[in-house]
Amino acid sequence: MGKNILKIIAIFILGMVGGIFADQIFWPYFVERPLFYKYRLEQAPIYVTEKKETIVQENTALKNAIEKVEKTVVGIKAGKTLEGSGLIVSSDGLVVTLAELVPSGAKINLFWEGRLISFQILKKDLKENLALIKMEESNLPTVGFADLDKIKLGERVFLVGIIFEKGDNPKKTTNEGIIKTFDNNFIQTNIFEKNNLKGSPLFNIEGNILGINTIDREGAVSTISIKKIRDFLGF
Repeated sequence: MGKNILKIIAIFILGMVGGIFADQIFWPYFVERPLFYKYRLEQAPIYVTEKKETIVQENTALKNAIEKVEKTVVGIKAGKTLEGSGLIVSSDGLVVTLAELVPSGAKINLFWEGRLISFQILKKDLKENLALIKMEESNLPTVGFADLDKIKLGERVFLVGIIFEKGDNPKKTTNEGIIKTFDNNFIQTNIFEKNNLKGSPLFNIEGNILGINTIDREGAVSTISIKKIRDFLGF
């Protein structure tokens, strides 16, 4: 009886040692030989492929979002030094911007897609720092408004605005960041920009508008929420 147990143990040990030898030495050696090379098994780095696919999808979504939003951005220049942007909110030419960008008595120029556009100021709310402009254009592109109930802390956000180079030459520019804090009235981002991007729209990766931007003296970008803007617009 004892001899049989010893035989079983010996067979088990030999089998285990043989398995380790085959797995670690014998098989790796032969699969590298030319005759067996085509049978070599490799573990596909699936996680790398998935990561690349995710990056490609995000880049495509962002590219589409920027292309959609940039067509709805206008450039505003008041006097020699005051510059900013505005957002087209209806196809018949309604534009919302900051009231500080259209001061009374100043000579104001409005640009869209590189063209100087005629307009009139319909109303201003100095307390809320919002102004409504009517462009003399029609069949204009628009974008959707984001649902503020669905935004989250840390969500990636983007802006597109108009800057002016060499006089009245408008040029589009963009930036990105995340949401630091928010409520129904204001959104605080971690983006820093120059004052000439005031009035630019803030949007998410789906291309939906979260609001229009204000910039403090330190360059911190905060956003008047789309809810507050809709209350001002009446829709």
